[in-house]
Amino acid sequence: MMGEDKMPDTAQATAAGETRADALGALARFAAETRSGEIPEATLAKTALVLADSLAAIAGGMAEPDMRALLARQAAPGPALVIGTSEARAPGIAALLNGTAGTTLEMDEGNQFAKGHPGMHTIPAALAVADPDIPGRDLLSAIALGYDIGARVGRATALRPTMHPHGTWGTLCAATAVARLADADAGGMRHAMSLAASLSLATSRRTMLDGGTVRNAFTGVAGQMGVLAGDLIATGFTGDRDGVAEVFGRVVSDSLDTAAMTTALGARWEVDRNYFKMHSCCRFNHAALDALALLTEAGQIRPEEVEAATVETYSLAAELADPAPANVLAAKFSVPFAVATALFTGETGVNSFTADKVADPGIRALAARVCVVEDPAMTARLPDQRPARVTIRLRDGTIQSAATETNRGDWADPYTADEIHAKFRTLTARVWPEAAASEIWALCRALPHAPSARPLFTALARAAT
Repeated sequence: MMGEDKMPDTAQATAAGETRADALGALARFAAETRSGEIPEATLAKTALVLADSLAAIAGGMAEPDMRALLARQAAPGPALVIGTSEARAPGIAALLNGTAGTTLEMDEGNQFAKGHPGMHTIPAALAVADPDIPGRDLLSAIALGYDIGARVGRATALRPTMHPHGTWGTLCAATAVARLADADAGGMRHAMSLAASLSLATSRRTMLDGGTVRNAFTGVAGQMGVLAGDLIATGFTGDRDGVAEVFGRVVSDSLDTAAMTTALGARWEVDRNYFKMHSCCRFNHAALDALALLTEAGQIRPEEVEAATVETYSLAAELADPAPANVLAAKFSVPFAVATALFTGETGVNSFTADKVADPGIRALAARVCVVEDPAMTARLPDQRPARVTIRLRDGTIQSAATETNRGDWADPYTADEIHAKFRTLTARVWPEAAASEIWALCRALPHAPSARPLFTALARAAT
């Protein structure tokens, strides 16, 4: 076995380099040379739905006080709209603000195979740099391709377990979309991906558990870095020969599965395998909440009657075991709190994860009676399934239990467009009148066949006024 301080011989190193280069080259050619007309209609329609859902998450998040304060401090005007407001900023700043707002409520879509949120890493950057007169199909193509490239690298990368996935491979989502909108050829696209990899963040996983809200900015920074990558390349900056392999195979991870990066490239679109969220909390909570919903649908469970509850689930969810979260963000990453607030409030939307709910003594007392344990058999079913079993023991000795194999909203058990529209209306009501929100929803859904995206950009700018 080769020692840690011994380098591989030249032939081995060259072969490994060529393999990595082939994978990156294939991704670059695909992102640059795939014509909009070659993308399936169903995929473009799904991308339009992801765009609408993401706009709602951004607009709703922009209503939060910390986002309004951050907007005020990033005050220099520019041409790119800050969603949920009538203000505009420089493209990089708009991508930062919109990406951060879109993560704040924990309502943004994601991809269980990529282990992250490609949409919110792609869309703010794409909207920040796109010409409003671009055909709708071309805007959606840039988003679908940025989503696809980032998600593929995310799936192929085994990030260090101490890292949070936001702001890492998602920078490639943003940079790919920006390069596509700039009509980059295959060489330029490869350059953008390689350079953008070195603009990724070193993110701490502890932030989500400790309630460190800097975590909400990771996605925004990735979008900002995607815009910056375009500016750097336009002015002559260069990156590694293969920054993707270096950063995601040797720096933030010791393993990059290059075969996974290109498997079914062009035949399987990653946006078609996304999930949408209805619970306003970390996706790892959702299996427990879906199982709990099965119990509450069968009959009311009064919080005061619950003596104890046990949640058996997979490893990533079992990590979210803090029964006394410090703030709203930490509460969104706590299975005990999520179960307790769901029982108290009867729902799991934005209003169940607020500061007053985190401080509520009844909810906190119930959360303290919720135990979370890993079931290795459930862990073994990742990433295709996200299972959980919830068992509740009432004070009268009654025991109730329910289990789920997948999460509502994912590719195996999707929400309907009507359900996603209802979520859209709820989130956008925080900042937009109902008529404006309805117009934006309709314009997003019509985008695959719209000759220009300008009506959507105009409606977004007008809505907040």
